[in-house]
Amino acid sequence: MTQHRHTALEDVHALLIGSSFIAVGLTLLKAAGLVTGGMAGVALIISYLSGGWPVGVVFFVLNLPFYVLAQRTLGWTFTLKTLATNLLLAVLTWAMPHWLKVERVDPIFSAVFGGTIIGMGILALARHRSSVGGIGVLALYLHERRGISAGKVQMAADCLIVAAAFFAIPFDKLLLSIASAVALSAVIIANHKPGRYAGY
Repeated sequence: MTQHRHTALEDVHALLIGSSFIAVGLTLLKAAGLVTGGMAGVALIISYLSGGWPVGVVFFVLNLPFYVLAQRTLGWTFTLKTLATNLLLAVLTWAMPHWLKVERVDPIFSAVFGGTIIGMGILALARHRSSVGGIGVLALYLHERRGISAGKVQMAADCLIVAAAFFAIPFDKLLLSIASAVALSAVIIANHKPGRYAGY
């Protein structure tokens, strides 16, 4: 099979779409008072505990140390794309509540659909050599260098992060947040496997 690398325009489109998916998913989760896995989940927890710090800004700051890991292990192209993605995501998560006003959302729908659409966004980024940083950087590194499932690494980390949400949200919402993290990881496990994609 002939491999055709993505063009710069295709990369820009994927980064925009992937970041938009994640921003919409985070908006749904926050509207329902839920969290999810990864640094996005940590940012939501901090936002709840702080009384409303902007999720996008918290998310960007948390990811700063991971840019060093990304550059040393996955190269400058990946790092710059990830940095651009995180800047874009910070802007989108700040703007999304102004564009998409969610006055009521069913928590179960928010958990399943929010987690799934975040997973689809992460998948789009991964297939264009980018990520949302944080655990995603480690997961992609282990996927590419060791052949370890990125989804399984993500899920293990997500379990720990969602468990930490016990101190920030009620127990019923904690259970739904676990469902959200599972929905997110299921997308990655099913669609991002060694040798399955060679578009970059």
